[in-house]
Amino acid sequence: MGYVGADVPVELITAAGLRPLRLTGKPGADSTLGDRYLGRGVDPVARSILTRILTDDYGPLEAIVVSRDCEASLRLFYALRELHRIEPALGLPPLRLVDVLHLPHHTTTRYVHAKIAQLREWLGRWRPIGDDDLAAAITAHDTLRRSLGRLAALRRANRLSGTRFLETVAATTAVPVAEATALVDGVLADPRAVEGVRLFLTGSSHDTPNVYETLERNGFLVAGEDHDWGELLFARICAAPTELALAERYQHNGPAAPRASIRHRAAHTAAAARACRAEVLFSYARVHDDAPPWDFPEQRAATGLPAVLAERQPYGELTAEALAALVPAGAVA
Repeated sequence: MGYVGADVPVELITAAGLRPLRLTGKPGADSTLGDRYLGRGVDPVARSILTRILTDDYGPLEAIVVSRDCEASLRLFYALRELHRIEPALGLPPLRLVDVLHLPHHTTTRYVHAKIAQLREWLGRWRPIGDDDLAAAITAHDTLRRSLGRLAALRRANRLSGTRFLETVAATTAVPVAEATALVDGVLADPRAVEGVRLFLTGSSHDTPNVYETLERNGFLVAGEDHDWGELLFARICAAPTELALAERYQHNGPAAPRASIRHRAAHTAAAARACRAEVLFSYARVHDDAPPWDFPEQRAATGLPAVLAERQPYGELTAEALAALVPAGAVA
């Protein structure tokens, strides 16, 4: 079952006997179909994902669940829903939107709990999800998150590159949860010394390691990040193996740039940058991703680090101008 966004409660998909597959874009690949239906003013990740869905690039999908984690994801859902309605010959799989809010209120908890209960009922068409099924799935995914937490600690100890870290995290979103945990444990057993100017990466999310690879080829070490393909994906576990605890876990997860306040983002970035002993702050803002530049001034002030903002970056790429701006900030020869 394909899903889009870190707000999708993957535990429910696992509990329904299905394999969650987080849908990624493909930088540099043709996105003509996605551009046709979404327009070129939408985040290129969403356009790439839509293209890959329409060309069956992910293989057979039982269904697609989209989270309302950002405007681009919502636009993707609306496009898929309309194509499902007017182009039945396309054979698109069933589609579902899950809306998780992140306000710190009891009323928000009730809202998110209701949405998760509705998704649970909808997934019951594949296999009814009993409480024992849900508890087992929550436990399995929390075990994976704890292993990923140890992976992050290995990176902070200069025993894992940022590129290898991101590749590993991304790989866990494409295999069954038990296999994902074994994959992480294998990487944990094979640490490799790394070095470089310790960089904290903020701004847009990265569903491929392309930008990490460019930074690390040029003398930096991506020691931490605050996007939802990195440590934000697994930092919070469930307080209990129950539906309510699952709702609370997703409600309080974050803070991601599109949904959190500037002040909340800055405080989180500063704490995370200190934890990984960052020497420079780099905000990477992809073209048509407008949230990161609003966060940057307070993030820079809160961290107190040499800081660079690179706006309107191509999907999966880092321009030569952005890299040149980073060199004096990191004192890289």
